[in-house]
Amino acid sequence: MYPFIRMIWHMAKSRRQARLPLLGTHHSQHICMPWDIDFWMELNNGRTLTLYDLGRLPLAQRIGLVDLLREHKWGLTVAGSMVRYRRRIRPFARFQMRSRCIGWDQRFVYVDQSMWRGEECCGQAIFRLAVTDANGIVPTAKVAAAYDPEVQTPDLPGWVQTWLAAEDDRPWPPEGPGPTAT
Repeated sequence: MYPFIRMIWHMAKSRRQARLPLLGTHHSQHICMPWDIDFWMELNNGRTLTLYDLGRLPLAQRIGLVDLLREHKWGLTVAGSMVRYRRRIRPFARFQMRSRCIGWDQRFVYVDQSMWRGEECCGQAIFRLAVTDANGIVPTAKVAAAYDPEVQTPDLPGWVQTWLAAEDDRPWPPEGPGPTAT
């Protein structure tokens, strides 16, 4: 089940925090709960992606994006992700999540998120987000102009650009082995 109560709590908490600049970093504290784990007694990989919501949406609120989305009746959706898991997070372990916007291209906004125990990074994800309306994806130039007409995107890191190039080469729809017999 989606962690609605945790999300409400994090959104309420972020509402009371100072506004961040567009490229600022939102830090949030979390605990790996028993319902977040898998059979190997560690944070489930799928749940990890859900927990990243608990940092990404408060970040959007603190940078003023949530207000902008509401004003224009826009939505926000994940259009892709690249995830790296490196250290286990066990039940009841406390960890910090760091979330920040790293830039955008013509269609998507890119958010870098990571989970930390002390000075050790346990995992990192880059999310490709699309702002949407009834007609589909809203161009980021339109979103940026509504946010601040003077704002410019920084260059995306080379490794993010490499990921994006690989995504462009990836076939869609995916090639499969064809129908299977039942």
